[in-house]
Formats: sequence, structure tokens, C-alpha cells
Amino acid sequence: MKTIEAPTAQTSVGERWPMLEEAPSGLVTRGTAAAAATVFRAATKRLGISVSEDGRPADIVLHRPEEFYARLSRHGLIGFGEAYMTGAWDAPELGETLTVLCRDLDGLLPGWAQRMRGIYERRRGAKDLNTPENAREHIGHHYDLSNEFFALFLDPTMSYSAGLFSTLPSTEDLALAQHRKIDRILDEARVGPGTRLLEIGTGWGELALRAAARGAQVTSVTLSVEQAALARRRIGAAGLDHRVDVKLRDYRAVDGTYDAVVSVEMIEAVGERFWPAYVAKIDEVLAPGGAAVIQAITMPHDRMLATRKTETWITKYIFPGGLLPSTEAITGVTEAQTRLRLRSRLSFGAHYAETLRRWDLALLDRAEEVRALGFDETFLRMWHFYLEYSRAGFAADYIDVQQLTFTRDEAPTGGGAGQGLGL
Repeated sequence: MKTIEAPTAQTSVGERWPMLEEAPSGLVTRGTAAAAATVFRAATKRLGISVSEDGRPADIVLHRPEEFYARLSRHGLIGFGEAYMTGAWDAPELGETLTVLCRDLDGLLPGWAQRMRGIYERRRGAKDLNTPENAREHIGHHYDLSNEFFALFLDPTMSYSAGLFSTLPSTEDLALAQHRKIDRILDEARVGPGTRLLEIGTGWGELALRAAARGAQVTSVTLSVEQAALARRRIGAAGLDHRVDVKLRDYRAVDGTYDAVVSVEMIEAVGERFWPAYVAKIDEVLAPGGAAVIQAITMPHDRMLATRKTETWITKYIFPGGLLPSTEAITGVTEAQTRLRLRSRLSFGAHYAETLRRWDLALLDRAEEVRALGFDETFLRMWHFYLEYSRAGFAADYIDVQQLTFTRDEAPTGGGAGQGLGL
């Protein structure tokens, strides 16, 4: 498998990576780093993961052990990811190694270390709230990186969500799997000729294109300037711009009435405080007899409750303001705030693991082209870690992806904000 070469010295953090602090040092750090080393060695030994600190082949190769353990002791899993970004460690089979760790993520730390997590875990602040102002910045941080960059590793449909394969393992073309996923969503939402469809989260326009080809009239909203521009060009090139209207608009500002509402992997960017507003908006604009389909990356409810206020490596570097909901959180807030009720559910997390594996292979294969776009080695290592870390989560069943279909009950129900979340 292709890998990204580890720097021979710590990658410069400079102005380009202001969040990536220099490795901690000092007498106190040496003491906490020694404790982190003890915990890490015990955990990897128990899990059968070999670790090398002298350059010999192993599952995990520590190029700069002092930096690795210092970052691990200071910021836990955030430091683990940051140490990979700087090249302090590598793994020949990164995804497989991370999968083994993810399968035992809740048991990696002994009891005494679990009790000390408050020392190094960071709490999320006001900047993480997805207010209308913050949401635009958060979306732009990720989705407005560069359309050319995303095109290097996505399939020709430019779908940036889980594909649905006919079977696993699979050699099926990824574009076919993406179309199967989209078509199932449109089928569940009963989209056909004349359907007034609202899409919350445009992506690069593939779902809107396929819905318009069925004869639907599509309104698609997004906060990503780059995605909106490319989606409009693709829709125009297909001669379907008379059927699709792509708007730069927050979901909270949507108006009108629609026969169907679909939203693919967008709820993860909404944030817990605004889940009630999100589902209430769907309920508000959905016509009588309509259906709504939400495709969501989810985590078990107890893990969501335990981690929802904690900054993670993903929220720091990849998806600021993001939070994976649980199925119970989605259905709970929907039942409390709306007349929508869950009618069917499809779980296909293993398909996301395969999708991510293919994206990562494509990214590594075109690393030189990524560099030619102006992205540095730290960026490449960050994205490689992100894709493989995410793949490990799905492969280990730590997270899942689901298509949830809702229809409306006749009589409205009451409920306060946050009801049904186990708060």
C-alpha cells in the first residue's frame, strides 16, 4: 500500500498550521509522557499491535518517541492524530491498525487514566455552535478547500458520502454504488415526475441531477460557495437547470412547501443545540402525505452523550462544529418537536468503510497532484489520517451510517427543546 513519507524532523507548524502547537516539553511533560508511554505500551501489547522505536518494521513505527508520548500525554487522542500529522509516527497499514484500536477504544485507558481525562480533554466552546454565522464558516473550512482537490479522490459523480454496494466485498465501480445509494433515497422519498423536492445540503449536485432526471422540481440549499458553483455548472451542462435551483442558503431560512425532503450526511454539521430547528424545518415545509429521508452518520447513544461536549481531533481539524448524533437522538428530537415519525431504517456502515478505503487509495495515488494544488505534507498526512481513522470507525462498528425515512402523523404532538435526548 502506498504511504506518505514521514518527515525526518518535526513538520514546521508556522503560520499555516496555527492550531498545531509545538510539541510540549519541560519537566512536568516528561513525567506525564512517561505515564502515557506506559499506558500506550500496555494497550498495544494487549491488542497485539507491535510498536518500534528504533526503526525496525512494526505495526506502529515511532520516528520521534519523545514527541509522540508528549503529545499523547497533553491532548490524548487529539495528540495522537497531531503526532501523525507532524510525522512523529507512522503505520504501514494505517487503517487496519486504527481499526484494532477503535474496536477497543473505550477500554484503551486503565481506570486511573480514565479518571484523569478531564486534565487533557478540551471542552467545546461558543465557536463550535452552528449559529447561522458560524455554520457558514464551519462549512467553508471543509467544503470550500478546492473543488479540484475533491475531484482527485472522489468518483465521477462527485459524491462525498457512503456508497451502497450490491454486495461486500465488492469490485463494483464506486459510481454505481453511489447511484444505488441516491436512487434508494429518492425511492424512499417517492420522488418522481412533478415532485417538489427540497434537498438540504447540495454536495456537488449528483442527487439533484438524478432527481431532476426523474422529472422532479428540485430546490437545493447549501452554505458552500465552491460546491454551489460546481453543482450549478454540472446541472447546466446536463441541461437540467430549468428543474434545479441551487441556493446559497441556511436550512433555517428555507421557505415553501415540498412533497419530499432529503438530506444526505448534513445533520452531522447541525450540532445538538440546533437539531430541534433542523427537524422542525423539515416538518414545517413538508406537504401532507410527503416523506423525508435523512442519511446520517451515527454513533451509539451512550458514546454520543459521553463525548458531545468534548473537542476531538475530527472537530479540531476536519469538521469544526460537527457532532455525530445517535439514532435515539434523531428519533427523540423528531418525536418531541415534530409530527414526523420514523417509518424505515437502513444501516450500511460496512459500505462506508469500503467507500473510505477507495477514497484513501485514490488520494495516495494522486498525492503529487494534491501537492501541485498548493497543499503541503502536513495537509496530506492529515487527510490520510482522517480517511483511515473514519474507515476504522465504520469497520470496527464504532460508528454507523443510516438512511432514515420519516412520514408525518396526522395529529401534532408537543414537547420542549431537547426532549427525548436523554439529557
